[in-house]
Amino acid sequence: MNRTFFLALLIFLLLFFGLATLHPTIVALALPLILYLLAGLWRSPEKVQLQAERSLSAERVKTGDEVTVTLTVSNHGSALEEVLLEDQVPAGLEVADGSAHRLLALPAGGSVTWTYKLRGRRGYYGLRSVRAAVTEHLGLSRLEQDLPTDGQLFILPPVLRLRRVAIQPRRTRIFSGTIPARQGGSGVEFFGVREYQPGDSPRWINWRATARHTQDIFSNEFEQERAADVGLILDGRHRTNDFGDRSIFENSVLATAALADTFLNAGNRVGLLFYGRQITWTMPGYGKVQGERILHDLSRFEPGDSHNFSELYVPRHLFPSRSQLVLVSPLISEDYDMLATLRMNGYHLLVVSPDPVSFEAAGLAETGPNLLARRVVQLQRAVLLRRLRGAGIHVVDWDTSQPFEKTAKRDLEQRLVLPRGILR
Repeated sequence: MNRTFFLALLIFLLLFFGLATLHPTIVALALPLILYLLAGLWRSPEKVQLQAERSLSAERVKTGDEVTVTLTVSNHGSALEEVLLEDQVPAGLEVADGSAHRLLALPAGGSVTWTYKLRGRRGYYGLRSVRAAVTEHLGLSRLEQDLPTDGQLFILPPVLRLRRVAIQPRRTRIFSGTIPARQGGSGVEFFGVREYQPGDSPRWINWRATARHTQDIFSNEFEQERAADVGLILDGRHRTNDFGDRSIFENSVLATAALADTFLNAGNRVGLLFYGRQITWTMPGYGKVQGERILHDLSRFEPGDSHNFSELYVPRHLFPSRSQLVLVSPLISEDYDMLATLRMNGYHLLVVSPDPVSFEAAGLAETGPNLLARRVVQLQRAVLLRRLRGAGIHVVDWDTSQPFEKTAKRDLEQRLVLPRGILR
């Protein structure tokens, strides 16, 4: 209940009972309260004219880094006896050092400046307002006002540095890169032997083949290495990522950021498709600028409900057939038909799958029923991964209790040789 209203009601009751009973002592009890109320109303501020300004030491940081927030609040109105300033810190951020609150008096034309430090988990945060609660020393009146400020903070996922990710799509671009193009030319890997042509380096002459022919000279030919189109697909569905109060989605974001950085550093054209609450595209591009775009988008994504994953559509004008697609997903059995369809349409698929079975089991007690259920689900997942590999899809099963760099070094650095008969 409002303190002023409660005090006025108490005064009214004292006066009413005092006059009704003609007892002057009860009326006299109301006089100090009347003076207290009048003093509070006389000293209460009529209008609050405060202005807030905010600055951040950085607008984009990595997870775990601290950001210094500097706030300045100026009083353009009358003197204020007591002001409580409270910065509105979004959920997901925490105060690492200092305080987001200030309680002080502000004279007319005065100002106050203070700093504190924030840190938080991956995400995008808008720092939009400072709440001011103004009152006088007697505490009878209270005025609240939200002071707008400009501020935004991107907390980006950490980027793991991988040596390389071996992919071999049949379609490459005209620019030089690190992807074998299945065409002869300048390169480092042996591709074949052809007749010597003027301009060939003498070091390329294949003396063994030349010795078998008295009239001809043969040169070694190397496989060209070019850039490729790489489409990253990040699975953000609730049903695949969330397990009660725990989520494996952060592991998927970590792997996606590492893969995007590696592909871009190799000169490839990389785009990102997020499939979660809605379908969001980061249009394909090259270089460090594209890396920043992808990291900024990754900082915003959160798991959500979505349409059926089997309806996934990859625009042909962005990623033509025979391009490389990389799916980062914990996977469920229903995903097989969609992935098999993409493979039959000519796409080369790499699936990096954080293991949801071991992730969920880590948060459960090792009871008999839990161990049996874990074994059953592990077998179901093993069958799914075997079916995907049988369809010519390169699947990397990542136990999230192990560092992703270790899994990448074991399963992603070596070029995959598909068995004969697999669709190419």
